[in-house]
Amino acid sequence: MGTTRYFREQVLRKRPYLKQEWCERIVSDPIKKQKQADGRYRFWGEVPGLGGKILRVVTLEDEKTLHNAFLDRNFRI
Repeated sequence: MGTTRYFREQVLRKRPYLKQEWCERIVSDPIKKQKQADGRYRFWGEVPGLGGKILRVVTLEDEKTLHNAFLDRNFRI
């Protein structure tokens, strides 16, 4: 799975607790998936390594290039 420069240089640097493997797992098996107005996709998934918190992962239009990821405190199943 690919990544954008933003993901590598900003997201992983600002959120050192994140692991790319978690993001890839969520994209491949999400709790929820949604297309954004700009064509990118949002994926949500639970991360056991973070106490079961929900991580939102954003990919480019191809659904294979990681662009952003962050804990989503407002997500409700």
